[in-house]
Parts: sequence; structure tokens; C-alpha cells
Amino acid sequence: MTMSHNEWEARVATVWERAASMRGEDLVQAIDALADERSSGDGLALFERACARDTAGIEAEAERYYRAALLTRDLDSYRRSRAVIQLASTLRILGCLEESEHLLVEELDRHLEAGEERPLHDEARAILALTYVAQGRATEAAGLALCTLAPRLSRYNRSIFGNASRLVSKTWT
Repeated sequence: MTMSHNEWEARVATVWERAASMRGEDLVQAIDALADERSSGDGLALFERACARDTAGIEAEAERYYRAALLTRDLDSYRRSRAVIQLASTLRILGCLEESEHLLVEELDRHLEAGEERPLHDEARAILALTYVAQGRATEAAGLALCTLAPRLSRYNRSIFGNASRLVSKTWT
């Protein structure tokens, strides 16, 4: 009997529900066991392997799996955004700051150009702000973070956004 895609996804979700209480190597092992049930080039399996390694602090291995997953056409828009954002974050941790910035700017531009629902748009801006900090661009980081926050404030939204947008070259609103 072959397991359906939805059943496989449910089993993966069950592992992630327990992830906070698992040791990193146990999480990687559990996700790898599930990923082994799919073909070696399956983008979803590659993505889950990357996420597990990222969560376990094995960024160098996570990078490889994120890149492989992004080369497939298996990721929906939401997972694709997650993969790009998480790869960019991993690259920041690994010290590849220019590539981290490039991936995030490209992802944010893609959201605007497509005019699509923007999954994880603010999350991409938050990771970009962290990348700016790592690059020594704290003023731009603060500006981008405040532009992201401004719409959620109960008052002074336009004022905060206007002042903060002067600190950064692009806000991706």
C-alpha cells in the first residue's frame, strides 16, 4: 500500500510538532527517515531535510539541501518563500552576507512584481534587517524593521513609516 502525499505531510507535521522537545540529531534522523520514503530529488523531502538541519544548527548541510530543493519545481509559493528566506538566513549565519541580501531582495521584488499574495513578506524583511545588521548597516536595518512594524501600530503609522523609510533605500511595502 502506497502512502498518499497528504499522509506523508501529516507525518512530517507530527515530527515538527515534537521538534522543540527533540535533540537536534534526533530531529534530523526522524525527518531523514520520512524523506527517505520519497525519491532522492523530491523537493519537499529536500526542503524538510534542510529545515531539520537548520533547526539542529547544522547550517552548512542545510544550505546544500535548501539549494537542491529550490532547483526543483516541487515547492508551492509558500514553501518556496520559506526556502529562500531560510537559505538567506543560513547564509547570513555562514557569513555569506552579500548572497543573503541578494536572495532576500530578489524574493521581495518577486512578491511585488507578481502582485501575488505575499507569503512571509514581513518575515523576509525581518531577515533582511538582520542581514543589514551583520553587514554593519544598522541604520538601514532599523529603518526596514520600523517600516515593517508601522502598519501594525495603533497610532502614528504614517509618521513612523515616513520617517523610517528615509533610512532605507527600499521598504517593499
